[in-house]
Amino acid sequence: MLTNFERRKFIIDTDTASDDCAAIMMAVLSEKAEILGLTTVAGNIPLDKATNNALQTLEVCGADIPVFEGASHPLIRPLKTAVSVHGEDGLGDRGLVNPKGKAQTKPAVDFILDSVKKYPGDIEIIAIGPVTNIANAILTDPETMKKVKKIWSMGTAGFGFGNATPVAEFNVYVDAEAYKIMLDFGLPLTIIGFDICLGDSAFDRDDLEKLKNGNTCGKFIYECTKALHKFNLDCGNGDFVDLADAAAMGVVLYDDIVTEAVSCCCFCCTKEEEAYGQVIPYVIGKTYSVELPHFEQNCVMIKSIDSKLYKKHFFELFI
Repeated sequence: MLTNFERRKFIIDTDTASDDCAAIMMAVLSEKAEILGLTTVAGNIPLDKATNNALQTLEVCGADIPVFEGASHPLIRPLKTAVSVHGEDGLGDRGLVNPKGKAQTKPAVDFILDSVKKYPGDIEIIAIGPVTNIANAILTDPETMKKVKKIWSMGTAGFGFGNATPVAEFNVYVDAEAYKIMLDFGLPLTIIGFDICLGDSAFDRDDLEKLKNGNTCGKFIYECTKALHKFNLDCGNGDFVDLADAAAMGVVLYDDIVTEAVSCCCFCCTKEEEAYGQVIPYVIGKTYSVELPHFEQNCVMIKSIDSKLYKKHFFELFI
């Protein structure tokens, strides 16, 4: 087993609903990183519920990791949640949330900045919710945030369709102004879009049955994703559970699952209401038919993963 000194140092920024729960459990059970803390943000559900779910998730894992509360609302706009997808409590309204622990008193932004100051060049932030906390940290102390090693973002529609609007993915749509701040700041950034969790990477009934008969954490994921499964069935999306944050965490933890990644210059739309939250990826080196300005790379976008290998790694943790 790697020591804390040898392991990567993570901060997981989360609006803890069912797919966040799976992603957090992956990071904890894999033991590939020292998770310094979880920072919560309003998104899928209001902040207090996201915090309770983060605490509950860690308790199910038996993990002693601190939780810090962050932004209760986006930078400018009112909060729009996804309780219709994940349930009012974010974990399927199945009575799963009753944490014994409590969040730390230190605000999330202070924790992020203090951690980066303590470990300059070593902190990786895994953002699996709206990036309001990250934007607030950048606005509060940009010089310190320049010392973040890397940000991994589950956000954008990738090269596919959005799930909040036809062009916008939910995490960006909740706070596109914050996402634009993060993109424009210029930190090393890898984006895992919503398209990566679909198709063969989504969890069908056979996959869900494996979780149902899995270990304690696997069973918990099975239960807390039932509302998401029902949502997909009722909307005609399909008979599957799409765990976007788990797919993103798979990319973070297992570089062998990435089959194609491209350097991009991404622009986040915040002005036109119908396009709000759309992230447009201009692929570096690709020739477009209309002459465009010169673009500088501001992220790497994951274009495809080996779904079979991803699930192999996933189920090794949960069954």
